[in-house]
Amino acid sequence: MTGLETMKNKSAITLFGGTGDLTYRKLLPALYNLDVLGKLDKEFKIIVIGRRSYSQEDYINIVRGWVKEHARTKFHDNDFQNYSSRIIYFKMEMTNVEDYKLLQEFYIEQGITEHIYYYAVAPSFFITITNGLKKYCSENNAKVIIEKPFGEDLEKAGELNDKLAEFFSQEEIYHIDHYLGKEMIQNILSLRFKNIIFKGVWNKDFIENVQITAAEAVGVGTRASYYDKSGAVKDMVQNHLLQVLSIVAMEEPKEEGSRGIHDSQYNLLSKLVPITNVNDSLVMAQYEGYLDEENISKDSKTETYAALKLFIDNERWQGVPFFIRTGKKMGGRETQVVVQFKAVGDIPGNVLIIKIQPDEGVYFQFNAKKPGTEQELQQISLDFCQSCILENRINTPEAYERLLDACFKGDRALFSQWDQIVVSWTFVNDLLAKYYKQGAPLYTYKQGSMGPKEADEFVDWIK
Repeated sequence: MTGLETMKNKSAITLFGGTGDLTYRKLLPALYNLDVLGKLDKEFKIIVIGRRSYSQEDYINIVRGWVKEHARTKFHDNDFQNYSSRIIYFKMEMTNVEDYKLLQEFYIEQGITEHIYYYAVAPSFFITITNGLKKYCSENNAKVIIEKPFGEDLEKAGELNDKLAEFFSQEEIYHIDHYLGKEMIQNILSLRFKNIIFKGVWNKDFIENVQITAAEAVGVGTRASYYDKSGAVKDMVQNHLLQVLSIVAMEEPKEEGSRGIHDSQYNLLSKLVPITNVNDSLVMAQYEGYLDEENISKDSKTETYAALKLFIDNERWQGVPFFIRTGKKMGGRETQVVVQFKAVGDIPGNVLIIKIQPDEGVYFQFNAKKPGTEQELQQISLDFCQSCILENRINTPEAYERLLDACFKGDRALFSQWDQIVVSWTFVNDLLAKYYKQGAPLYTYKQGSMGPKEADEFVDWIK
């Protein structure tokens, strides 16, 4: 191999937002895992962009602590030393277009010609970064990973997409949703389509309702300024939970690979029935004490909790309600999907719970005869805790680790597509417009509860 051919194969990921929480807590530990597992090319570099005046040594010392605390694989000094040799801290101002000229000169100096840009920053910086790359880095062979939320609404999302399209093709844009990288989200497809006992009953004839919950014990924390302009519906429902719903309810893909999965997800999302009367289908609330949080407006009407009742207009799910709820400062951290099967007469229906986080696993409740001479039934459960098994915890990639590896390989199956984002934003925009037009109330709920009592009128939420 000639020296020129070696240069052509040099690749790098550039992390914009290199001193932010996402980079420290998730991205650099994930890349360390991939390195230790031998999944990074020998010449692969990690370019970290920041505006702070760190020396290379200073930055590596900071990274060491974060990787040691958050990496899934065991931390060894030798492994970290090898890993840290890939990292280069590059000081620049993201908002200064001329600094991108220096960045491109650095790429040329390093012989890097294949790029992945990671926008680990607020959406307000997306266009600024893209303008700089377009002006000085236009000859680079590049992909881009975009953090969600993608835009503040459909109009802003469209503007961002148009700007990105000036530099990247749609096939080069990876909309990352860390929920789609979670092990049990991926396992839903296996449970549904690889088990005849579920595949045959996954429809309106056998299922009473489906409940999707994403509860957080924490408040807004350091994200207060962003969150107060967003709220639970935009931050969680549009970004994550509609994607989860699409995987739970979509038709079996007609073809293997990412295209088949994306088409099935899009077709499902496009069949969501628009909500007409928000008072019957939406509960929004704010936790007590939210207005006292730092960087929160004292008259804020931002919701920290949302519960929705949705329907899907297709043959499989006609008349089956899907319930979504999410909130902050709730009674615990819990993300799960509950499938409530129909009852047989007055006998309780079976329940399937897919536990996504913090525990991962599958719980199934069914009816059986109680031992003895009487014909009395009892509820019995099968509980498979995947994350309770040490080997599984060790061998299960973290969401960002899985997603970064997929991007490196060009596997788009775990990433949201633009058409899905459009249909999700369209649904959410219409929902919020009707909420404000109809003057629906904003309730409150106690910290540590599972939300306002008004949401309990929707359904008997299953724990």
